[in-house]
Amino acid sequence: MIYESTVEAYKIFRLMNYRDIFCRIKEKDGSLSATEAFAADVIYLLGTPTISEFAEYLGISQPNATYKANNLVEKGYITKFTPPDDKRECRLSVGDKFYTYFDTEVCFIKNAVERLEEQFSHRELKIFENVLQALTQIMRKTEE
Repeated sequence: MIYESTVEAYKIFRLMNYRDIFCRIKEKDGSLSATEAFAADVIYLLGTPTISEFAEYLGISQPNATYKANNLVEKGYITKFTPPDDKRECRLSVGDKFYTYFDTEVCFIKNAVERLEEQFSHRELKIFENVLQALTQIMRKTEE
C-alpha cells in the first residue's frame, strides 16, 4: 500500500512539474526549448555543479553538456563562474532570469501542505515529516 501511494504521489509531482515547465516555454527569441528548460532545472537542482558533474548526472558527454550550458549562458539563464579556491574548475549557477522563468516556490506543494495542516494533528504531521525525511535520505543514497 505505501509503495503504491508513494508512486502515485511521485507521478503527480512529475505531471505537475512537466505542466509548469511546458507552460513557461514560449515561442519567442531568447525563450527556452523543452530540453533547455530541463537542463536549466537540473543545474538549479544540483546546486552549482561543474560541467563534468552536470554531464555525469545526465549521462551525456562533456562536450554535449558544455554546448547546453553555453546556450543557457548565452540566453542569460545560467552563469559560469570560477570558485576562488580552485581556479581550475568551472561551475554553473542559475541567474536572475532563471528565477523569473521558473517558479521555485512550488505553489501546488505549499497549498497541499496547508490543507494537510488543516486535516491532521501536529503529531501526525511530525510523523509524516519524519517518514518523508527518511525516504529522501534513502533516495539520495540510491543516487550516489
